[in-house]
Amino acid sequence: MFPTITHLIEYLTGINIPLPVQTFGFFVALAFAAGYWALSQEFKRKEKLGIVHPFTREITIGEPASIVELFFNGFFGFLMGFKLLEGLLNYSDFVADPQKFILSGRGNILGGLFLGGLFVYWSYVEKKKEALPKPKIVKELVHPYQIMGNLLMWAAVGGFLGAKVFHNLEYWDDFMKDPVGGLLSFSGLTFYGGLLVGGAAVLYKAKQYGIKWIHMIDIAGPGLMLAYAVGRIGCQLSGDGDWGIVNQAAKPGWLAWAPNWVWAFKYPHNVVNEGVPIAGCVGNFCNELPLPVYPTPFYEVLMGLAIFGFLWSIRHRIEIPGVMVSLYLILNGIERFLIESIRVNSKYHAMGLAFTQAELISSILILIGIAGLIWSVNNARTNQKAASVV
Repeated sequence: MFPTITHLIEYLTGINIPLPVQTFGFFVALAFAAGYWALSQEFKRKEKLGIVHPFTREITIGEPASIVELFFNGFFGFLMGFKLLEGLLNYSDFVADPQKFILSGRGNILGGLFLGGLFVYWSYVEKKKEALPKPKIVKELVHPYQIMGNLLMWAAVGGFLGAKVFHNLEYWDDFMKDPVGGLLSFSGLTFYGGLLVGGAAVLYKAKQYGIKWIHMIDIAGPGLMLAYAVGRIGCQLSGDGDWGIVNQAAKPGWLAWAPNWVWAFKYPHNVVNEGVPIAGCVGNFCNELPLPVYPTPFYEVLMGLAIFGFLWSIRHRIEIPGVMVSLYLILNGIERFLIESIRVNSKYHAMGLAFTQAELISSILILIGIAGLIWSVNNARTNQKAASVV
């Protein structure tokens, strides 16, 4: 496994370049970039079709930098400098555990003051260049794809909060043992929690831009699937604990061509330090699972890419609003429900049934998707009949 990008680069090139970047976090960033690309492409396509529309907004130009702008620029610069200089001066500590380092109170006051002051000066000078004797209000045309950055910010914040809350609800006993660690840790994220809360945040913001919810969720479907698949690459490469149940069965003949880890894997050097010590290993990330398990993140990467490819290939043929997102919900739900049968997860018990949180939510998503498909088609037929009568 590759807990950090340093481990991955060294494996691929043989060169050790100490970098304070975790593999999981790196692929989460790539997942957002992939989602950004897919949603931007769909926004542009839908705008050409006249389904979503550009809008105008008023902005004030020629104003000098306000006290509030200068304060926030200075505050942000101070935080960056406070951590950055301390990290450079104590690089080995920073690289060893960047998450702990960033969340700690360690920092360099001089670095913070210098970079904070530099940010304030830069903001003041840039605004002064554009200052007018009398500021004026102008209207600018904004295309839907140009708001992607703002939408992704809302998705990231809402998604992270939702993923943490749902994970801690699923593993409530562990959360009660360390509530602060459970809330602040970047590990322990539940996809469906992120999907529901992040999705709600995006819909709320999209409505402010005049984008109908049905078009927004249609646009998001393929991109969400692509982002999910890319994110699962990070889970597989880092060994973040999202693996399957123990698998000691012999590899089937039809998989003879594939490496053994495709069937069963012990996740050596996993990022969560789960399992037993690896003989001869020194330092961090020196554990591996005592028994091989199904590499479920790898399976989800393959299924996620396949679903994305299917949705992306048929998007030009889908003209009825709601069909794309309904297909996404059905396929996403089926994928996750199937993988849960061989995945390690906490189980709930109700009415004599044992099920995981993901099995429950994926079942609901499948039903919502089927209902949405029926509603979308019937609604389109009704509107078509009404238009023909008129």
